[in-house]
Amino acid sequence: MIHQTFNFMIRIDTGGDGGPLCEAAFAECAGLEMSAAPKTLREGGNNAGPVHLAGPVSYGTLALKRGMSENFDLWTWFEQVNRDGERHRRADCEIEVRTPDHSATAYSLRLTRCLPVKLKAPDLNAREGGIAIEEMEIAYEGMRLVLPTGGDQRA
Repeated sequence: MIHQTFNFMIRIDTGGDGGPLCEAAFAECAGLEMSAAPKTLREGGNNAGPVHLAGPVSYGTLALKRGMSENFDLWTWFEQVNRDGERHRRADCEIEVRTPDHSATAYSLRLTRCLPVKLKAPDLNAREGGIAIEEMEIAYEGMRLVLPTGGDQRA
């Protein structure tokens, strides 16, 4: 199995009955971020300082690098969304972070309402096997932390 040598496993599910759209392993994963811009108010008569309220949350763009898959489903998903006009074909992604010895899951991150926005093919090399992906970027609208005990931490 290809994912035994990689640190990150990604599962993409578009909600169909056939199980996950794709399972692929990647060597690098970046762009897992959330930020909230606070709304700052000044209260009349309060000269001590402003009041900060929670503002809207924005999310980064997931960047997956140097990946391997056993099929072409990531390529198909990208084409369906960006070339075939199926803009509604959003997916949920689960990123499983493996322990250093690859024997178990350290934790997972669940991303919701994902869209593929970039797909880069690797340099071609006759010695490599499998279906390689140099880089894939995915925009997402929500993120949750899932602990190995099954705990779900909303973020």
